[in-house]
Formats: sequence, C-alpha cells, structure tokens
Amino acid sequence: MTKNLNIDPINTWIKNSSDPLIISGPCSAETYDQLYETCKQLKSNGINLMRAGVWKPRTRPGTFEGNGEEALKWISDIKKELNVQFTVEVANTTHIDLALKYGIDVLWIGARTTVNPFSVQEIADAIKGTDTPILIKNPINPDLSLWMGALERVNKVGINKIGAIHRGFSITGDSKYRYAPMWKIAIDLKSNIPNLPVICDPSHICGNRDMIFETSQKALDLGYDGLIIESHIDPDNAWSDAKQQVTPASLLKIKNDLKVKNTKEKDRSYKHLLEEIRENIDDVDKEIIDIIAKRISLVEKIGEFKKEQDLTTFQVDRWNKIFKSRIKWALDKNLDKDFIEDLYKVIHLGSINVQNKIINKKKANFKI
Repeated sequence: MTKNLNIDPINTWIKNSSDPLIISGPCSAETYDQLYETCKQLKSNGINLMRAGVWKPRTRPGTFEGNGEEALKWISDIKKELNVQFTVEVANTTHIDLALKYGIDVLWIGARTTVNPFSVQEIADAIKGTDTPILIKNPINPDLSLWMGALERVNKVGINKIGAIHRGFSITGDSKYRYAPMWKIAIDLKSNIPNLPVICDPSHICGNRDMIFETSQKALDLGYDGLIIESHIDPDNAWSDAKQQVTPASLLKIKNDLKVKNTKEKDRSYKHLLEEIRENIDDVDKEIIDIIAKRISLVEKIGEFKKEQDLTTFQVDRWNKIFKSRIKWALDKNLDKDFIEDLYKVIHLGSINVQNKIINKKKANFKI
C-alpha cells in the first residue's frame, strides 16, 4: 500500500555538486589528521557531505568503538576549515544531544537500531522540533515493515528531511556479499513510498572494495538517489572495516566511471516506442495471470486427491522432478537459471499453501 509521507526533496537539504550524489568518509574517525586529510581529498574530488563513525557499536566488545565527543570536536573544526557537511550515526538521546551541539548536519540511524521500534521512537522524540535531516538504514534482518515503520515514526514527529539507506541484510549461508542486497526489499520500499530518497551503501553490502563499483552501478541503474561509500587515506591500516574502504583517489575513479541513467525518457519518439512495448508486456502479463489461474485450478484438484488419500502436500520426488525439468526447459530458452529457480520455489510454495487449505477443510468427496 502506497504511503504519502511529507518528505522534502533531498536536493533541498544536502549540498551536492556531484552527479550522482555521493556521501563519503571513513568508517571511523580515528585521529584528527586521518579525518582531515581524508575529507580534504574528498572535498577536492567534489564530495560535500562527509560521513564519519563517531560511536562504533561492534558485534563484540574489545575492539575500537569510536572516539565519541572528541571526534565531534574534530568534525566541528573540519566543517569550518573545509566548508563541508557531516553525517554521523546516532543510537540514543545522548548521541543526538552531542551531535546537535557540535553542528552535525545530517544524522543517520544504523541497522542495529532500526530493528528496535522503542529505540527509533526515542530518537524520533529527541529530534522533534529540530528540523534535523535524518537517514535511516534498513534493519539488519530483511523486514520491510520495520524499515517503513522507522521512517513513519520519524516523519510523524514533523521531520520532513528524511531518506533511507540500503546497506544490505544479514542472512545465513554462503554469499559473495557481506550483507545480501536483496534488491527487491528496497524496490518495495520505494514502491510504497515513491517520494522517499533512497541511498545505496555498497561498502557494507559488499564488504570488500573490489565489488563497490558494480554494486554502485546497479543501484544507479535501479534509480537510487545516491551512494554512501566509505573512504580512508590508508584503508589497509584502518581501525575498522579496512577491506571495504577505498582511497579518495579510488573513489574519484569510481565516481567518474559511473553512468547515471535517466528516470524518464527525453525523446518523444522513444516514449511512443516504450509505451507500445509496455502495452505488449501488459498483454503478456494478462496471459501469465490466466495461466497461473489455470495452474491453481489443477493444483486444487491434486489437493482434493491428496486429501482423499491422506497424502502429504509436499512430495519430495515430485518437487525434484519439477525443479530439474523446469530448469532444463528454461535453459533451452536461454532464460536465467537463478531467476527460474527462484520463480519455481515461489510457485511451489504457493501450490503447497493452496493444497494445505483444501486438506484442512472439512472432508468432501473428490471429483474431477
């Protein structure tokens, strides 16, 4: 369901001279010199909004967890010296009070805070009446409702300068990503709140600097409003998240190589062609819906049979046969294997749900 939140356009509250919008800076503000030199080089590369970790909540204690208020003093001095904006993560009212005291321009709520509605509400109440811009990262686990809820809580107290940061999700199993992007969740968020600025955090999604460009480009191809990328003058010796940070020079190359796509067509002739193709897609989608309805009708008959015979809904041999044969058919048509695998997992789960409803109904005679 589409939500109509009162949100100010991002270009009215973030200074930006680059296209695309890029927020950058070190994972952690380690020393004054490290922070100053990183920001100085980023500024010369056209970056105006810097990020810096002041409080660093780590998974386990015993590692560097930030310089706190001391780092905010450095930031205050660097803001004046370089004429830049800064954003920092906050997790409680003490953080907010100190951040506002030292003139932080934009706040962000981290993934580990977004998961807790109590913490989000506490932050929302603390910034009420301040007109402070705030960015909200997705929760650590893939939960769209929690993400939307956090945005709604902040907007409800009168903060209109809000945006979302997509930093990926924690999942079990092997993945080339540190945090799986699960792009569909971010797309669903944008679909539900169309006027919401969404920024991609490829540093955390990837967990290594080698994949940052390709992930950034994919985000821009999907219509994201900007990127937040960690940068450090000496990333290999960074005190936190060394593998995912890039030098300012490397960031400049990434920035220059990125291609920003249009969200709307400019040429009228292309617009006419696009509309024609979309109409054809609409026709095909109607056919797909008809076929799905026909398939469900057949699944219902199978459900009635299984009910009469007291069979389980999930038949592993049948599922393996379906899975292997459909993949083969798809490959013969040059379709993407992963896409078809995901599609048939959804179809099969839907079929099981249909059969479960039939089996759990009052017993009736099976008819073909």
